[in-house]
Amino acid sequence: MPVGFLPNEQRENYGRFTATLSGDDLARYFHLDDAAHALIAKKRGDHNRFGFAAQLCTVRYLGTFLDDPLDIPVPVMQTLAKQLGLTITDSLRAYSLGEQRLQHATEIRTCYGYVEITEPQVGFRLTRWLYSLCWTGTDRPSVLFERTTTWLVTHKVLLPGYSTLERYIARLRSRVEKRLWQSLCRGISSGQQAGLEKLLLIADGNRNSQLDRLRTGPVMISGPSLIQALLRLHSVRQLGIKLSVAHIPTTRLAALARYASTAKVSAILRLPHQRRLATLVAFVHCLEATAQDDALEVLEALLRDLFNAAIKADKKARLRTLKDLDKAAATLAGACQILLDTGLPDVELRSQLFERIPRDALTQAVDGVIALIRPADDVYYHEFDAKYKTVRRFLPALLEHIRFGANSDGEPVVAAFDWLRTNITLKKPGNDAPLELADKSWQKHVQGDDDSFDLHAYTFCVLEKLQTALRRRDVFVAPSWRYADPRAGLLKGEEWETTRPLICRTLGLSAAPEPTLTAITNELDITYRAVAARLPDNQAVRFDTIGDKQELVLSPLDKLDEPASLTALRDKVANMLPRVELPELMLEIAARTNFTDAFTHVSERSARATDLHVSLCAVLMAEACNTGLEPLIRGDVTALKRDRLSWVDQNYIRDDTLTAANATLVAAQSRLTLANVWGGGEVASADGMRFVVPVRTVHAGPNPKYYGTGRGVTWYNLLSNQFSGLNAILVPGTLRDSLILLAVVLEQQTDLQPTQIMTDTGAYSDVVFGLFRLLGYRFCPRLADVGGTRFWRIDPKADYGLLNSISKHQLSLKKITPHWDDMLRLAGSLKLGRVPASGIMRTLQVGDRPTRLAQAIAEFGRIEKTLHTLMYIDDEAMRRSTLTQLNRGEGRHSVARAVFHGKRGELRQHYREGQEDQLGALGLVLNMIVLWNTIYMEAALNQLRMEGYPVSDEDVSRLSPLQHEHINMFGRYSFSVPESVANGELRPLRDQEGKDN
Repeated sequence: MPVGFLPNEQRENYGRFTATLSGDDLARYFHLDDAAHALIAKKRGDHNRFGFAAQLCTVRYLGTFLDDPLDIPVPVMQTLAKQLGLTITDSLRAYSLGEQRLQHATEIRTCYGYVEITEPQVGFRLTRWLYSLCWTGTDRPSVLFERTTTWLVTHKVLLPGYSTLERYIARLRSRVEKRLWQSLCRGISSGQQAGLEKLLLIADGNRNSQLDRLRTGPVMISGPSLIQALLRLHSVRQLGIKLSVAHIPTTRLAALARYASTAKVSAILRLPHQRRLATLVAFVHCLEATAQDDALEVLEALLRDLFNAAIKADKKARLRTLKDLDKAAATLAGACQILLDTGLPDVELRSQLFERIPRDALTQAVDGVIALIRPADDVYYHEFDAKYKTVRRFLPALLEHIRFGANSDGEPVVAAFDWLRTNITLKKPGNDAPLELADKSWQKHVQGDDDSFDLHAYTFCVLEKLQTALRRRDVFVAPSWRYADPRAGLLKGEEWETTRPLICRTLGLSAAPEPTLTAITNELDITYRAVAARLPDNQAVRFDTIGDKQELVLSPLDKLDEPASLTALRDKVANMLPRVELPELMLEIAARTNFTDAFTHVSERSARATDLHVSLCAVLMAEACNTGLEPLIRGDVTALKRDRLSWVDQNYIRDDTLTAANATLVAAQSRLTLANVWGGGEVASADGMRFVVPVRTVHAGPNPKYYGTGRGVTWYNLLSNQFSGLNAILVPGTLRDSLILLAVVLEQQTDLQPTQIMTDTGAYSDVVFGLFRLLGYRFCPRLADVGGTRFWRIDPKADYGLLNSISKHQLSLKKITPHWDDMLRLAGSLKLGRVPASGIMRTLQVGDRPTRLAQAIAEFGRIEKTLHTLMYIDDEAMRRSTLTQLNRGEGRHSVARAVFHGKRGELRQHYREGQEDQLGALGLVLNMIVLWNTIYMEAALNQLRMEGYPVSDEDVSRLSPLQHEHINMFGRYSFSVPESVANGELRPLRDQEGKDN
């Protein structure tokens, strides 16, 4: 790593006053206490007293003495002069030229305990702290420099020269890197080393190395694709890399693996031997989990398509036999009419029946109905059996290479899967197959009346149950990123006993269930009574009688009228916004926020380049606009040349850098006055935006409503009430919102911490309500059909007036109390990030066999859901604020559609990582547009106020930065040619490889 890694600006600002000091800074660092006043009073002359105070406060704040002690900001001078009762005059400037300032600096060091970095004890403590920081993290050297500076100031160590500190950090990082490489290479045999090195070789007749082939995941959903994915997993395992990674930070391991997964083979070959070997070891170690996940993702999609095709085939068959079924049913209906005729004596009934309907016709009708009817729990086995050859092709490879673990609910599936592994290749399988998983719908197909065993039916039964168990994570694999056991990280044992008090204090819950349940019971009772008391005056609520039941009907909100002042203000502000090209907007935001500093090289080294921010903005725009790099390439601009943009795209754009950059933009938005008028960041909404994916990919799902005959993905966003996007998760198809809502909230990494989460109707369930309440959030979905919502009560005898007729469903706290500690443990594990939220939600979804814990959380959630519903029907302002926030999400999606205009707005990435990176860039650009609009809207409003235009605060609160008519996103075409070409000369030819010269 180069020793001089600091940018010029950071070097110039080192040990100097730069930013404007806040009131808190002045109070913290520049306040003179009694001891300071006593020291200062001993000095002769106002200039010495003022100079001593200035040096004392400067070393507190900066950690060093200035060459000119009075080279301090005016607010500091005024603060010190006020405390000393002095007037700032030119006579004070004499202190900078005298020898007394040096003696004062020595006195301050002695009295206040400031030491040099060369002190042995200081050097040991700093090295230990910084070494640990380097070992466990992947911060850039410039960030480490800032953190080290803060440590030195905090521990009263005088700052050394910046070059000294640079060399110190560079040497320490090199030591850490060498230790990491040695740790990864330790235990690697010569045979394994040769196998790793072989990955980089390109065999004769091939264009790609084995490493390239291993890095390429599956893109098709088919049996052969699944086999290839399993063979890829087998190839990784054959390398035999088994690391004991307990002592190696996962962030460091992931950084090395990420570099190997994106860098060119030639770049890896140029690495020093030890680093190259360590990089390959980390890559192979992490690739096993990735390859296993890819194989299971193909399996899930393949089984989904297989079962959906069986259902469609059955429906087609049913349509073809509908006439036969009608004919047979008509015959049986006629027979039933004869049987129901009370005028016929029983002794003549049979003769009369056969006289009207011959026995053969009746027998044929009965046989026809039996053959054509479908039971409610039909498994479409006949359609499955027609696809057995397809399954038989990939099943042996699946059984050979995948080993599942399971919880108690998944153990029968794993037992059946293991039995198939032993018997699938035998001509006569054993008769000891575990039949516990074969329910009634499968039992008749698997085992006949004569105790015969159908292997085909058993195979499909196992695959169907496996699909369900995988979806619920009742079965799992290791190692894995997406299919691991979501319960593995739960707090338990002594660790949970130690953590429980902290979790309870943080979440505001009691360790025993009674206090919390009593409080929420009282809250529910009080809310019921308050809402019931206001019902007669609530014009939006009425009760309709449907049959013998009463249903509550909530009238829709009336459209909120826009006053003329709002319309006029909106038009004036929109007309004042400058017209701007999207690239210029991005560069301006980069200059204002320095968000491009968050993009680090994939190798975690300090690789930078001239005008890198320009290249980064160009790549982000290419991704966000879905145009690709081609329209942005300029051969005459270094930062926009093809090689530079490809290098930046490959090495800088990834999930962690996009997340860090987004956090910078969100923080910048939250500092704006206008953004805080719209909201304080305590409210957020979540909604999905759908993209068609027309290319071959595993990470996309079908849904005819949104994707027609193709497949697509859902980009699920979290939007603050300041209009800034906080987080997003990409899911294939149209996964239930409730499965990913908690993850998108808990995993967001910005300074804003919203506590009130709003969604549309489709995102809520009792479990979601329960978990959100446990975690300290208020879940506030829009209720489209209040009449269909259940109102739960705890006290069956309580009188809630008009609400009695609809609040007949009773809660049982006895379902909650025995599981309270497990509920706390789950909430604490989620809060600390120990378990994946999306995985846990899969295990808790209340289906056919909910766990006791899921039932307890759902019961707890019904209390919260009833509280929310009562407040929702009672408070029009709440309903309107929910609608307003959801409309903001829709508005953001409209801007996203306008930005993502290339290639017909279709997402054309084959792999999950590419999809996530491209839509991450889109989210980043959207936040740039919102930030830029907010800045200029605030300037426009300030100008209007200065000109005397009446600006109402209420009108300002209803403005929106989600507008783009003044932003050109489509580029401009230049109708000009170089002068040489205009004079008849030819353009320069490209080289033989197609590159510009």
